Amino acid sequence: MLLEAKHLTKTFGSHVAVNGLNLQIAPGSFTALLGPNGAGKSTTMNLLIGLTPPSLGQVSYADQIKRGVVFQNSVLDERLTVTENLQIRAKQYRHVAKTKVAAVSAELGLTAFAHQQYGTLSGGQKRRVDIARALLNDPDILFLDEPTTGLDIQTRTAIWNLLRHLQRARQLTVVLTTHYLEEADAADSVYIIDHGSLVAAGTATAIKARYAEDVLQVTSSDVDRLRGRLTVMPTACNGNQLVFKLPSPQVALDILTTNRDLITTFEFRPGTMDDAFLALTGREIR
Repeated sequence: MLLEAKHLTKTFGSHVAVNGLNLQIAPGSFTALLGPNGAGKSTTMNLLIGLTPPSLGQVSYADQIKRGVVFQNSVLDERLTVTENLQIRAKQYRHVAKTKVAAVSAELGLTAFAHQQYGTLSGGQKRRVDIARALLNDPDILFLDEPTTGLDIQTRTAIWNLLRHLQRARQLTVVLTTHYLEEADAADSVYIIDHGSLVAAGTATAIKARYAEDVLQVTSSDVDRLRGRLTVMPTACNGNQLVFKLPSPQVALDILTTNRDLITTFEFRPGTMDDAFLALTGREIR
């Protein structure tokens, strides 16, 4: 394993922010840490990075691992240009070539605005510069703390296309926290944390299969007759529409094929990571 946490615990006075967390991160993998506000995911990230010491437990890395971090809030100077910011950061590492800033700027598409002040950039441009800063030391593992918060959908998509390219090209290991749960759909491992404790772990597909129900909505020409045929009861009935929450697509297919003479229209939605997340952590506002 590239990184392993055992019985990771962090307390602040009587408050337990992280409670006995165990996780493993394999080389080249993409791991997502999810949780509601105040659940402990940012504290977990800080423990993994080494910014915060654990109260109990330990974090172990493979030998000679280099880390890169993209913080939720930028650490760059808004009055300096992109190139000036990156040059200053590059000098903080040993053995970083003088050509590194230019190479990373070209790789991440920063050249067109390299001489602009960082503070004048758009949100998406700033994020690309933040990622470039984190890559200056050629890290083996890249930590991203809510990297797309506040960005529009087009910019979020562009940032994720960039990250996926970097992961493939550099064989990067990526660890992410995010409030946009669909960003975890491609993760090799998902850890969902609530009230400091781990409530679910596995692939995104496995978690959705276990905790998220599929939704089928049908419109019928004869609702009463359709209801009389059903072996699976709907969860809601609105006029000539029936809504089902189902454990698998096969059940939906059985309903549709068996009763196709009574169904005029239908809509099927597979269970999402949002559904699984709400099932595990509740719907109350934090």
